[in-house]
Amino acid sequence: MQRTQYGNLPPANSPPLHHPVPQHVSTVPQLRSPPPPVPQHQQQSYGNPYQGQGGNNAFGAYGGFINDPTAQMGLQVGQTALKHGTEYMEQNFNRYVNVSALKHYFNVSNSYVVNKLFLVLFPWRHKPWSRKQSIGPNGQEGWFLPPRDDLNSPDMYIPVMALVTYILLSTLLAGLRGAFQPELLGYTATWAFFIVVIEILGLKLGCYLLSISNESQLLDLVAYSGYKFVGVIVTLVISEMVSGGKGTGGWIGWTVFGYCFMANALFLLRSLKYVLLPENTSDERGTMQTVARSQKSRRTQFLFLYSYPVQLVFMWALTTV
Repeated sequence: MQRTQYGNLPPANSPPLHHPVPQHVSTVPQLRSPPPPVPQHQQQSYGNPYQGQGGNNAFGAYGGFINDPTAQMGLQVGQTALKHGTEYMEQNFNRYVNVSALKHYFNVSNSYVVNKLFLVLFPWRHKPWSRKQSIGPNGQEGWFLPPRDDLNSPDMYIPVMALVTYILLSTLLAGLRGAFQPELLGYTATWAFFIVVIEILGLKLGCYLLSISNESQLLDLVAYSGYKFVGVIVTLVISEMVSGGKGTGGWIGWTVFGYCFMANALFLLRSLKYVLLPENTSDERGTMQTVARSQKSRRTQFLFLYSYPVQLVFMWALTTV
């Protein structure tokens, strides 16, 4: 017998592993939804990244803030507060200043401004100086026409513009001379306002001592006190052009100053005659009283003192700044 040899057995061969390979390729198409249509205004925007995708809503997600109930409530509260604040300011401001009467002094036209400036600088042959009157809206008499319709009526447009022009012109001339400083603008404005306030206080004191009363007296005096700046501006400009930066010194500067002073004095003397020298006055009960001759004489002296010596000092002080 032959013994089977187990030591040298041939190796067992395992079958190779094969992965399954699909035999048929799938031909099912992949379905995709078409892109949304692009509006015409977005096609012409050249790819603006800041343009929203919400159609006509230019603010995107924040466009609904305006339609928010809370925002609308806040808007209504703000409008109500602004309305009440405006009414409060008007009520308190009307306690000190009559706004309707103040509007009367700013009712001017271009032709009035030109003719008024000519009258202030050349008052020598102007007639008449009396103010025109008409019947008021409530039927009352003695209603003065606005400056637009009456050349002899005082206004506040020219005095206010002349005051601002004087302040700017003074600082401009200082800059041309090489002496400009930032504090000069405030100093010139303070000096001009100080002179106007002192002048008005002096006029009110004289009117009180002489028993001169008028409903629109204060506003008339404020308007007439500002016309001097027209002559001061003319003096500064002509003196600067002629003297070559030396100010109002020299005989030419003093000649121009003297002419402007005399013209302004005559203008005030003729214009304030109907404010400071009324023929009749009314007492507290509205009774008309004739002015006595002695009292009228004192008023005339006060008017002359204000028109000539006082204006000479004030105009000189304004031209030396």
